Amino acid sequence: METLLYLAAFMTFFIGITHSVLGEKYILIRLFKRDNLPKLFGGTEFTKLTLRFAWHITTIAWWGFAAILILLAEKSFNYHNLAMVIAVTFLVSSVITIVMSKGQHYAGFVFLFIGGVSLYAAVT
Repeated sequence: METLLYLAAFMTFFIGITHSVLGEKYILIRLFKRDNLPKLFGGTEFTKLTLRFAWHITTIAWWGFAAILILLAEKSFNYHNLAMVIAVTFLVSSVITIVMSKGQHYAGFVFLFIGGVSLYAAVT
């Protein structure tokens, strides 16, 4: 079972990379060349940034699942380790969201709160 869980973790990590790289190259860039994107905050830049970070934090979430699969394979799946994986996943998502949206998208601050609560749970 351990080998299968490691394989599943690797595949989850790999599909995340594939999702980000190919999605950026074949979907997002082509989508952003269109002239009919919704205009938020006076232009299309916020729309593009929102779509881009939403696309890539999906990869971060999948990597979090890969980490959970590794915990299962190593039989180190416990409350604190799970909370730490959740914390790191949401804290990374918050940084990406806040940086890419220049603090204009509230989701980054929600992710920061979730990550902070999860981190607190992991260390207490």
